[in-house]
Amino acid sequence: MTLFDKFKYKLWRRMYRFFPTVQKFFLRYGIIHHDGSKRHYHVGWLAPGKKLEDLKKHLHDKWGFGNHFVAWMYDEQVLSWRKLVSFQNQYHLSVFADGEICGHYEFTPEAHPIEHLEEKGEREAKAEFMQFLADFVTTERYISFLPIDLNPFNTEPEITFDYKHQAQEKSSNLSELK
Repeated sequence: MTLFDKFKYKLWRRMYRFFPTVQKFFLRYGIIHHDGSKRHYHVGWLAPGKKLEDLKKHLHDKWGFGNHFVAWMYDEQVLSWRKLVSFQNQYHLSVFADGEICGHYEFTPEAHPIEHLEEKGEREAKAEFMQFLADFVTTERYISFLPIDLNPFNTEPEITFDYKHQAQEKSSNLSELK
């Protein structure tokens, strides 16, 4: 991690507390724009008989996914989680009330705020997400009725991780993808 990345990391650790408020302010006054109806990078659907809470436990325990309250919220989104690959990159997963699952690989907003906002560097990552999701996902359309979290801004960030441990976990988990 570069010295500048360490600075950004420490800055974001302080900003997490008030980021949702600032984001809402910027949106309200037209400083930034966001289309809340957009869904992109379709992966599949929550499989029949699977529960969102079980999916969250699976993704967290096996793959290291966690809260991503910094991300944009979309209409009817019930889950926004990410898996950090490094300070620079992440996998971002969204689940919607109808059971649709979307996900992509991208820059982290902490390392590349402007590029992230402009969606530069995003790419489809369906194969990786099929591995992460395992039997929690189906490619056949299956409509669920998942409750929308009325308080999506849990302010416990998941970017706080031990870099040495993360590097070891990354290499072992990514080898499973191959």
